[in-house]
Amino acid sequence: MRRQFPPPRPPRPPLPRRSRRHPHPRGHRQGRPAAVLAGVGRRRSWARTVTERGGDTALRRWVPGALLHAGGRRGGGCATCPPGAFPFSSSCCFSASSSGEDRRRKRQANEEYQILANSWRYSSAFCNKLFFSMVDYDEGTDVFQQLNMNSAPTFMHFPPKGRPKRADTFDLQRIGFAAEQLAKWIADRTDVHIRVFRPPNYSGTIALALLVSLVGGLLYLRRNNLEFIYNKTGWAMVSLCIVFAMTSGQMWNHIRGPPYAHKNPHNGQVSYIHGSSQAQFVAESHIILVLNAAITMGMVLLNEAATSKGDVGKRRIICLVGLGLVVFFFSFLLSIFRSKYHGYPYSFLIK
Repeated sequence: MRRQFPPPRPPRPPLPRRSRRHPHPRGHRQGRPAAVLAGVGRRRSWARTVTERGGDTALRRWVPGALLHAGGRRGGGCATCPPGAFPFSSSCCFSASSSGEDRRRKRQANEEYQILANSWRYSSAFCNKLFFSMVDYDEGTDVFQQLNMNSAPTFMHFPPKGRPKRADTFDLQRIGFAAEQLAKWIADRTDVHIRVFRPPNYSGTIALALLVSLVGGLLYLRRNNLEFIYNKTGWAMVSLCIVFAMTSGQMWNHIRGPPYAHKNPHNGQVSYIHGSSQAQFVAESHIILVLNAAITMGMVLLNEAATSKGDVGKRRIICLVGLGLVVFFFSFLLSIFRSKYHGYPYSFLIK
């Protein structure tokens, strides 16, 4: 009776050849993990090979960080790969160095993108279906030119099949760059749901503790004279400041993180009022706050002129000033409303 031998095991897929520049996959810790997107592995992508050899655990060890720096000398070619070259999706953040308000905004956008990438990299659902990458203008100018980009930051999704469509570019002006909004956009494009985990931020707790300490110290120093607590004018001013901040859209700015203003790259014209009713600029909320405050001041002057018992001529002047404030600034506010809600039929003085 012949002896039955088990069938031979299928050969393991070979790893990509080592080279002097990349002697080992761990050598990508030097800043070149963007080979996943650039097509360095000719037979199959690094991510797919490593996953087949060792599963997602090996993939975690191979990808040292949450972001893959692509473009230029550090990766080069993520935008030049043919459609369908890789069996996974990629989300890419295109950033650039700047100064002033744009620099703060771009830094916040990069931080939100980093939070999203870390949430995906260190989650239990991490796999080779989605990778996050970043291209900086100073290091990947050729990528910006190939994609005809003239603004940053910009978030794009590169699908595994076909070329990126219009919906694969994140609408930063309308939605904002919060990590939760980016996660929702990625879920719509890739069916990969990411739960955002934010690092603990103790700045709010420290600020609240300082405020409570300051108020407590003030009350202790004035413990023998607490009549200022019952000052109606002071409480009215505090209430108005809160109302102005909330009605001007400051909370929306805090959640969505819109830019301060928009500069047209073609003619250099700066826009402080957003043309859509679904978005706004930070400067726009400041303008609305000032207009609401001016209208309120006019109403206060009208009330003062009607209720005071002073000189008639002085009361008349106060009444005219208050009426002028209300009429002019309300007309200005209504014109801004008409510019955002196209087709609104009513106007007053200013069109």
